[in-house]
Amino acid sequence: MTVSGPDFVALQVRDVAAAAAFYEKHLGLRRAPASPPGAVVFATEPISFAVREPLPGLDLDAGPAGLGVALWLKTDDADKTHDDLAAAGVAIVRPPSDSPFGRMFAFRDLDGYVVTLHG
Repeated sequence: MTVSGPDFVALQVRDVAAAAAFYEKHLGLRRAPASPPGAVVFATEPISFAVREPLPGLDLDAGPAGLGVALWLKTDDADKTHDDLAAAGVAIVRPPSDSPFGRMFAFRDLDGYVVTLHG
């Protein structure tokens, strides 16, 4: 058996429509042509990204969302994206700085997930 690496990433969210609108409005993500019931899949590359209803047994109010998981998304301009998110009132949890992966910063989404953008 061979596992080649991540192929799909989905965040479990309280309100799929609101979460999808957040990622469309603030990051400019576009919906893929088809999504399964209870989810919105975005046309991201090289790995698909989605927001979805929680799986049975998950209580999103039980603790910090995504505890122990680091989600990084690529952007073509980290500083501009940061400025746009900050101006829209999105919580910035780490200001822009240089990293081995280029310019990066982190924000908190509607469900409390910390997402890092780099470019």
